[in-house]
Amino acid sequence: MSESIISVEHVFKSVTDSGGTLDILRDIDFSLQPRETVAIVGASGSGKSTLLSIMAGLDRPTRGTVRLAGQDLFALDEDARAALRAQKVGFVFQSFQLLGNLTALENVMLPLELANRRDAKPAAAAMLQRVGLGERLGHYPKVLSGGEQQRVALARAFVVHPEVLLADEPTGSLDFATGETVMQLMFSLNQELGTTLVLVTHDRAIAGRCSRCITIEAGRVRTAG
Repeated sequence: MSESIISVEHVFKSVTDSGGTLDILRDIDFSLQPRETVAIVGASGSGKSTLLSIMAGLDRPTRGTVRLAGQDLFALDEDARAALRAQKVGFVFQSFQLLGNLTALENVMLPLELANRRDAKPAAAAMLQRVGLGERLGHYPKVLSGGEQQRVALARAFVVHPEVLLADEPTGSLDFATGETVMQLMFSLNQELGTTLVLVTHDRAIAGRCSRCITIEAGRVRTAG
């Protein structure tokens, strides 16, 4: 088997406030291979989104670590972790996370410009064409539908050809038909670019389209087949 692209190693996450200590994640341990499609499922409050944030190095575990392409994320300082994330990881969120003062084209160009890519504009335009928005390059998010905004978010995530795409409920705010279009597009791009896809979802039908499903219950992995 090839080297894991992500290894989650005995991760615990607890938070403490005036009411006491809450254990969010308890001894989460699994690894993901390049090109895998993996669904992380579980009830609301089970710790799915917290786990995804830790996998991205956006949140720090109480104990344990995550290795991304062999690098221990939490042995790096914040700047080095951000640089590795920019190089290796793309994100898609339920709330789109587009910048309202930038056009669709400018939103997709942004990660390329941060990477000092000289071809940022043509590469971004080509990716927007790929997701069916070639006629919407100059439009701002406020005039795009929810499905169009999520396709811009997909284009922005995939334009850097990330090794890993982390998606948190990417169809959660879309109607069924629009969500289905977005999911078909996400899986197509995953196949074309060879990206490892990690998808947090409460939708078992979407999870069933992935090659593997990890179920989180009360902060623990119950199944990881």
